[in-house]
Amino acid sequence: MDPFSDFFGSTVRTEVVLLLASFVLCSLIGFERQFRQKSAGYRTHVLVGIGTCAFTLVSAYGFAGVLDSDVQLDPSRIAAQIVSGIGFLGAGVIFKGRNVVRGLTTAATIWVCAAVGMACGAGMLALATMLTALHLITLFVMAPLIRRIPDSDHGKLLRIVYRDGGGILREILSVASTMGFKSTILDSQRFETEDGVTMVRIDVKFDGKRPLHMLIPMIMELKGVDKVSIREDRVHSVDEDGDSV
Repeated sequence: MDPFSDFFGSTVRTEVVLLLASFVLCSLIGFERQFRQKSAGYRTHVLVGIGTCAFTLVSAYGFAGVLDSDVQLDPSRIAAQIVSGIGFLGAGVIFKGRNVVRGLTTAATIWVCAAVGMACGAGMLALATMLTALHLITLFVMAPLIRRIPDSDHGKLLRIVYRDGGGILREILSVASTMGFKSTILDSQRFETEDGVTMVRIDVKFDGKRPLHMLIPMIMELKGVDKVSIREDRVHSVDEDGDSV
């Protein structure tokens, strides 16, 4: 039997199995993002997973034909480039609107998909399977439990700045009421900007069973609202699943 045909035959079978494993595992992750209708859905996550798996396979097997006693290759070099390169793709799904940040969970999911693909490409199927399982447990099981944890009293006071005269306060209170919050206005001040626009700054205490960070993006989307901050105008980051970061 030709040893070369045996080597390449077994290698091809290994590559096909590992690539299919990457496809299946990253599909599970992609289905979750597609179900939640996020900016990066099924196709993006599967392509990231099988792409990183292919790069890892190329790094492991692609240069076997040029190896000899005088040639040494470092298969980890391509893997290192994948880790740095995937960050640019993840950054593309992060959006910052004034003082609210969205897309962090999807960016992290793309990063995890890359890790799953690399693990499959390296033949570490147990690691890839466990990583996929822990990812799904985090988003489907742990995330809903985390949302049930009530905020402290310190985190229930918002400072909201909005344009005066447009009925915006009524809309803010209506949105809060719809989401199950009771609102108490503690302070209210009017001031003018350098452009002569009259603005209103209010401190509002919200009481409810839902986490406060779920209310912030809803208020920020109201036309005329300029700024929403917790207490001392700190920037508050919220991912697209409503989880604070």
